[in-house]
Amino acid sequence: MDRRSSSSSSYASSLRAHFRSEPSEKTPLNGHTPSWTSERLPEAQQQKVMQILQACKDRNIAALASLAASRDGFVEDEVRRTAWPVLMGCDDSNADAKADWKTLPTHRDEDQVKLDVNRSFVYYPSGESEKQLEQRKEDLSDLITETLRRHPILCYFQGYHDIVQVFLLVLGRERAVSAIARLSLLRIRDFMLPALSPAMPHLYLLPAIIYVADPLLCRHISGTQPYFALAATLTLYAHDIQEYGDIARLFDFLLAREAVVSVYLYAVIILARKEELLEIPTDEPEMLHFTLSKLPQPLDLESLIEQTTYLFANHPPESLPFRAWRRISGNSVLKTTRDPTALSRQTIKDGERLFAKQAGELRRQQMVEAATKEMKRRLWTYRRPVVLTAAVAVGFLAWYIGMDSNFGVAK
Repeated sequence: MDRRSSSSSSYASSLRAHFRSEPSEKTPLNGHTPSWTSERLPEAQQQKVMQILQACKDRNIAALASLAASRDGFVEDEVRRTAWPVLMGCDDSNADAKADWKTLPTHRDEDQVKLDVNRSFVYYPSGESEKQLEQRKEDLSDLITETLRRHPILCYFQGYHDIVQVFLLVLGRERAVSAIARLSLLRIRDFMLPALSPAMPHLYLLPAIIYVADPLLCRHISGTQPYFALAATLTLYAHDIQEYGDIARLFDFLLAREAVVSVYLYAVIILARKEELLEIPTDEPEMLHFTLSKLPQPLDLESLIEQTTYLFANHPPESLPFRAWRRISGNSVLKTTRDPTALSRQTIKDGERLFAKQAGELRRQQMVEAATKEMKRRLWTYRRPVVLTAAVAVGFLAWYIGMDSNFGVAK
């Protein structure tokens, strides 16, 4: 036997030891899907898998991020079951000590969870019986409900189930618990506050990103507010991508990078549609909004990931024009996930502390908005020549309420 054959045999043995065998049709559901690729991996991908597993063993987040950005990401689900928990900083050492979640108080959003779970697993996995799909929905409901009951400060949003079902399919019911808790409090926290307004700054970065890449296109779509990107960015694209292999591969990339990369990805999708968008007149904002809100199908994910990596490297957030980055709260996940290695070491307590700070910012912002609205109402009602005085009063109120935190905006 030559050296190459020996090496290949050694690889096959180590792979069998690491990978679980693919279940047959008669195998009961174990919570996750079998690998979405059933063919033997080519030699190059076999070598890549070994690099990924070594990086996981070394807890080398930078190496994992580089591998996740390269073609095919983490290759297939058996590898993801090792890599994703490492990226997420999961530690299940105290899992057995947790109280039974079913005995915890009911979360206020559980009725909405039930409605959304009933609409889950529409596109994938395919070829499963009705009984199997019902079991998956039950597992999904339990996973979301457990997360909300163990962390009752979290507020459910529609589309959260789209994200969680991907984790469920890849990691399985038990291994996904820790990952979803950390995802919710450390990576998508801005979307799980008592209001969605903290998610808006994510969208407001889009014009600045597009401007640095293509000022002409930016001006052409400037009459359209960036709300068109909400559904995709809110759900990490899980609501829009219909192929399981595609969304799992995209999650490889997004989980290995900071939260703002998801916004850069949407900017790249817009830039790739320049010709199509320029054909739509600027005096048809409804058509522009409709076009911008629909992701093209199919997506060339590998090309988009490569371009996103390039755009981010050449125009990082702190370099964006219009003071766009300075307007972001220092407690936002956009800023607290800047270092993926440090993020993997953050704790659930860190996430809860940052959540409390953001909730306080939100309350103060709502107080200012309510006071401003009331002042305008009074001015309109009485219409007395005190406009300047009132304006000064409102300005002072806004300053006073926010002066101790400056709304968390990082300098």
